[in-house]
Amino acid sequence: MTTSNYNIVRPYRYYFVVVSLLASMLFLAWRAIELQVLTKDFLREEGDARYLRDVSVPAHRGMITDRYGEPLAISTPINSVWVDPQIFQADYEQQIQLASKLNIKREKIRGILSERKKGREFAYLKRHVNPEIAQQVMALGMQGVFLQQEYHRYYPKGEVTGHLIGFTDYDDNGQEGLELAYDDWLKGINGKKRVLKDRLGRMVENVESLKDSNPGKTLALSIDRRIQYLAYRELKAAVKRHGARAGSLVMLDVQSGEVLAMVNQPANNPNNRSELKDSNYRNRSVTDVIEPGSTIKPFIIAAALESNRFSSGTIVDTSPGLLRVGSNIVKDSKNFGRIDLTTIIQKSSNVGATKVALKLEPEKIWDVLSRVSFGYRSGSGFPGESSGLLTHFSSWQKIETATLAFGYGLSVTPLQLARAYSALAGDGYLRPVSFLKIEGESQTSADQVFRPETTQKVRAMLEKVVLKGGTGTQAQVWGYRVAGKTGTVKKSGIGGYADKYVALFAGVAPASDPRIAMVVIVDEPTSEEYYGGQVAAPVFSKVASGALRLLNVAPDNISSEGIKTGAKIAKLGETP
Repeated sequence: MTTSNYNIVRPYRYYFVVVSLLASMLFLAWRAIELQVLTKDFLREEGDARYLRDVSVPAHRGMITDRYGEPLAISTPINSVWVDPQIFQADYEQQIQLASKLNIKREKIRGILSERKKGREFAYLKRHVNPEIAQQVMALGMQGVFLQQEYHRYYPKGEVTGHLIGFTDYDDNGQEGLELAYDDWLKGINGKKRVLKDRLGRMVENVESLKDSNPGKTLALSIDRRIQYLAYRELKAAVKRHGARAGSLVMLDVQSGEVLAMVNQPANNPNNRSELKDSNYRNRSVTDVIEPGSTIKPFIIAAALESNRFSSGTIVDTSPGLLRVGSNIVKDSKNFGRIDLTTIIQKSSNVGATKVALKLEPEKIWDVLSRVSFGYRSGSGFPGESSGLLTHFSSWQKIETATLAFGYGLSVTPLQLARAYSALAGDGYLRPVSFLKIEGESQTSADQVFRPETTQKVRAMLEKVVLKGGTGTQAQVWGYRVAGKTGTVKKSGIGGYADKYVALFAGVAPASDPRIAMVVIVDEPTSEEYYGGQVAAPVFSKVASGALRLLNVAPDNISSEGIKTGAKIAKLGETP
C-alpha cells in the first residue's frame, strides 16, 4: 500500500473507533436509565421474589394456671429442624452425622433427598429439638438445613394434673382435656414479617413487620394445686396398697360448684409422649360410669322425706334380713330388725332401702334422681363427658325399683355423684360445675332440687355413718363433723355380676356448714379389704383433713367426743 492510500484509510478507522465507543457509551447510558428508572420497579420485584420472604411469627399458647396463679401449663420456645429438598446437599458421611445428632434413621434423610424431584421446598427432619442439639446441627454447616422457631407445651405438675389439663400436639393444638375444651381461648394468632435471605435461604435481616402476633390468653382454673397434689398422692397410695385396677377422686366447692381437685389412677405424664395411651390419659372422673351402689341410698331417703309420707323416725321392719322381690332376693349383711330411716343409712340396709322405695311411686324416685342430674351431663364442658344412664320410670318393673334403691340398674360418673352430694350439702341447691375460677359471687344460677329441711335431715343421717356403729368410721376427720356414705358394688360382666368390686365413699364436710363434697372410687381392689368403708373412706379422711385446713375452714367438732375421735385417728397415723 502506498503512503497516500494509508493516509486515506487511517481517518476512516479513527472515525469507526470513535463512533463505536460513542455508541457503546450511549447504549450503556440508555441501559442504565432503563434499569435504574424505567424498569426499576419490575427488577426490584424480581429481586425481592428471590431474596425477600414473608415468614410467620409464631405466637405462644396461653398459660393455664391454678386458682392462685401457679402455672399448670406453659409454652416454651423451641426449634424444629427442617430442610429445603431443592438445595439440600449431604454426602454419606454428612447424612450419618445428621442422623446421629437428631437420633433419626438415615433412611429419613435419603427420603427427603428423593423429594427434590417432586418440587417440594419444605420437609421437617425433626420437631421440637433440644436447643443444644439444634445448635450442633447448624454447626455442621450443611446447605439447605434450617431451624424454625416453635413452641413446646410443658406441664410443671406432670401426672398430678395430666388427666385434667390434657395435652397438645406438635402444632400446639389442644388434643385432650381442658387444652382441647378451651383451645380457641388458649391458642395465639401468628404474626407475619418480611425478611431478607441469602442465596442459601438463611435469614440475613428483618425488613419489616407485616402483622403483629397475639399470644393466647391465660386460663385460670378452679383447681387448687395443693389439694390436687394431696388427692393425687392419697389416691395413688390407696390404689397401690389394695392392688386396684384404677381409681378416681373428685372434690367440689359446695358454695360455688368449682372443681377443687380431680385425679385418677393410673396416671400419665403429658410431658412424656411415649406414655400417651388411651387407658392412661382418659379422665375417668368424667368419662367412665359405674353403678353407685349404696351411695344412692341418701337420695332414696330424700325422696321418701320429700313425699311427706316418711320422717327420720319412721320404722321399717327389715326382718329377717332378706326380702323376696319376684324371683329375686334382696339381702342385708345381718338381720337389723325394726329400724328407722336413720339406721337404714347408718347400717346401709338394702332391705330397708328397698322397702322404702317400693312404698314410693316410681315417678317420685325418678324425679328426685333426675333432678340431681343423674342421666344427664353436668354441663362442665369437659370433652368426652358421659351422661351416665337413668332409664325412664315407665319401663321399671318391681325388681328395677328394688335394685335401684341400693344403687344397681343406673350408672353415674364420679363427677355426677359428687355434684349430687353437693346438692345435699348445699341445702338442696344444685350448682353448675365449673373448671374455671369464679371471681366473687357465682354468677350462675342454682336449681333448688330439695327442700332445705330435707337435706339437713339427710346430712344428720349421713353423720351417723362415720360414727361408731356406722359403715364409714374410717372417714372421720379430726376436728370436723363428716357426713357421708359408703358403697361396695359388684361389677357386672358377661353372664351377670362377677366377684369384682368397686369401693366408694361419697361425703361432705364440715357437716354443720359444708364447704366440700368429695367422691372417692377405687376400682377392683384385689386385697382382702374391698368394702368402701375399708378402701375408699380412709382416702376421704386424709384428703378432706388436709383440704379443710388449706381452705382455712374452721373446725366444727371440738367437743370432748371430737377430741377422742381425733386421738383415735392420730393413732392410725394421721397427723391432727
